[in-house]
Amino acid sequence: MEFQYSDNVKALQTRLLAFMDEHVYPNERRVHEEIAANRAAGNAWVPSTVIEELKPRARSAGLWNLFLPRSARAPEGLSNLE
Repeated sequence: MEFQYSDNVKALQTRLLAFMDEHVYPNERRVHEEIAANRAAGNAWVPSTVIEELKPRARSAGLWNLFLPRSARAPEGLSNLE
């Protein structure tokens, strides 16, 4: 069996790590503070505004719903092996 990452996965990994460095890690504190404030206000299950802001960026970067199989609607999708 072949256990090496495909070129597709390697490229995706590079893009994903860059996205995490640029958008996700800098917002971690903000997310935690927002969740704590929501819990204190009795709204523990309110969607995070930070996550909602990052969703379109992830989509435009081709980093959203990667669990979906590759198709015309999800060209960045991964195979079961990937």
